[in-house]
Amino acid sequence: MGRPKALLKAGDRTFLECALQTLVRGGCDDVVVVLNVEDPAIGDLISSAGARSAIGGGPGTEQIESLRAGLRTLSAATEAVVVLPVDHPLVEPGTVRALIRAYRVNGRAVVRPVHRGRPGHPVLFAAAIFKELISGQLSEGARSVVRDHADELEEVKVEDRGVVIDIDTPAEYEKQFGEPP
Repeated sequence: MGRPKALLKAGDRTFLECALQTLVRGGCDDVVVVLNVEDPAIGDLISSAGARSAIGGGPGTEQIESLRAGLRTLSAATEAVVVLPVDHPLVEPGTVRALIRAYRVNGRAVVRPVHRGRPGHPVLFAAAIFKELISGQLSEGARSVVRDHADELEEVKVEDRGVVIDIDTPAEYEKQFGEPP
């Protein structure tokens, strides 16, 4: 994209602000943003939202390394995490609430949203599988753990199309927001 996705605009908010507000309004108590490099502008957004940051593996590392960095910062009392990539800025807080509710009712190891038959983000991981996420040999990153726990997967049907909108290219950005990034 030519610049950090976290600072791209989705209307009057940055992608990062969208993600932070979605998680907080969705019911997440402790929000951790994993950065590959420290960036004062991003750090200010994180602080103003009442979240905290962790440093991941650095530029060019696999996404699983960011997830691992975030998991390592959590308290031992954490029961589950909701993982929302910053390039999914259109997810609604109600989706996060639905995932948390489903986890509390059924206690599945993995809970993810599905929109019109397509799985999306964010994904909730129960503490019971944190060790696998942190130290496992994961050829496909977190997808490997989701696949390995298919019998403990709960899919929550949502009307929120934001769960399947992943903005990775200028063309995808322009499709969603009507202008180049």
